[in-house]
Amino acid sequence: MVVAGAISEDGQIRQLVQQCEREFSLGRREEAQRLLVSARALNPNHPLVLNAAGVQALHGGDIQAARQLVRAAIDADSTNPAFWVNFATVLRRLKLPAEEMPALERALALEPRHLLALLQKAALLELQGKRRAAATAYQNALQTIHPSAQIPESLRAPIEHAAEVIRANDAELEAFLGKELSPVRDEHAGEDQDRFDHCIDALLGKRRIYTPTPSFMHFPKLPAWEFYPRQDFPWLAAIESATADISAELANVCATDDGLEPYIAYPDGVPLDQWAGLNHSRRWSVFYLWRDGKPVGQHLARCPRTAALLANAPHVDVPGYAPTAFFSILDAKSHIPAHTGVTNTRLIVHLPLIVPPQCRFRVGSQTREWHPGEAWVFDDTIEHEAWNDSDLPRAVLIFDVWNPYLSSAERALVRTATRALRDYYREQLPSQESPSGSL
Repeated sequence: MVVAGAISEDGQIRQLVQQCEREFSLGRREEAQRLLVSARALNPNHPLVLNAAGVQALHGGDIQAARQLVRAAIDADSTNPAFWVNFATVLRRLKLPAEEMPALERALALEPRHLLALLQKAALLELQGKRRAAATAYQNALQTIHPSAQIPESLRAPIEHAAEVIRANDAELEAFLGKELSPVRDEHAGEDQDRFDHCIDALLGKRRIYTPTPSFMHFPKLPAWEFYPRQDFPWLAAIESATADISAELANVCATDDGLEPYIAYPDGVPLDQWAGLNHSRRWSVFYLWRDGKPVGQHLARCPRTAALLANAPHVDVPGYAPTAFFSILDAKSHIPAHTGVTNTRLIVHLPLIVPPQCRFRVGSQTREWHPGEAWVFDDTIEHEAWNDSDLPRAVLIFDVWNPYLSSAERALVRTATRALRDYYREQLPSQESPSGSL
């Protein structure tokens, strides 16, 4: 009976203190005081009661009483990180930084991701003139906040201040690094420094580092380049030189509209996610030349010059899946949402044909504008998206090629494994639910 009573009393105190703290945060001080008196009547030495009384004393201006009460709460229960944070707050008011920092460290030892403790530690470092250490501490604090978290109103200003300190430090660090790196950059001025630039931008929070996230087959130890180096594809020049011929064949296709179809065409019952707005829509139309590893004979016959050029490219050859090649037409004021492809064993080639102004393409952290006749090769398993903000359609020739960093043996193995996976699931999964999807 004694144990049950003790538990009952502890539960009552916790409930009263929680109500007290809620009323206090809402500015209803008289009701908060009434609730605290009720909790004290049950057990005036309970650590939660002592802590709540200390907080009220602090806000009431009686700092010495607050120090004694919160210290007593810690003596009764030193495992509650909130008590240590409150004690640090009292010490801040008393201007005792040498004692405040250990109190905050005790709180963080108990709960390393305690947001209030992290923010207060950063603010203390800032007060001590340690701006760079403060920026690092503020960064640690902000990293504990989930992107979808609802920020309490009381924390909005401190969090905004933290972000400002981080931005200022990043700008100062960028200038410092620029000065230090300048002689080395000049020494290697003729060499490619793009990857290092991305490294530094990521360090400064200016750009993310994206990695491949294939929906089907992720081949390890391949480069994670967004746009692959031009020199890996010497055959691109021949295709670019034929841009006028390819564009003329596209114009003939568009003149009749025969063979153009929506690129996104999911059946009923398939989760659409980002594709809901484009499903079965001609806002993103395609004219297939090769589709799922099969030539579209009628279409190739209408585009003989394009067909000949594609035949000479190192296209992916996985029966039933690749190669794939098509004219892609994105209507005016249209957006292809961010998405990723199925495998990094192949790469995607874009040859821009008709490109009005205000058309751009993002792969990971890089956004580029298309220019007619200037091709590029990218890894579509890195998140990418496209915009046509102009008043005219945009047209690009798109086709897939083997990743040049695969050996002939690896290509043969990938080809066989993909086909075997299809055969394994063939009788039990509809084609749209194939584990390999569409290459």
